[in-house]
Amino acid sequence: MSGLMINAVLFGLGAITVLSIPALAEQAKYLIPAVVVLSFVLVPFIAAPIARRMRLKNWGRRAWREGDAISG
Repeated sequence: MSGLMINAVLFGLGAITVLSIPALAEQAKYLIPAVVVLSFVLVPFIAAPIARRMRLKNWGRRAWREGDAISG
């Protein structure tokens, strides 16, 4: 489920980057499909650690209280 949201964010960042830089905007008809493919390719590698972190049952009670690098 988190993969869908991460995919949307990655696509949005890529699309904004392509469309806001004039040199890239000229090549948008080639770069936007590349952004779509790249966002699909990167999602599993980014979503997997986040999804594991979100699953509380993989943490012990003590580790959950201590937190980690993401939550502090």
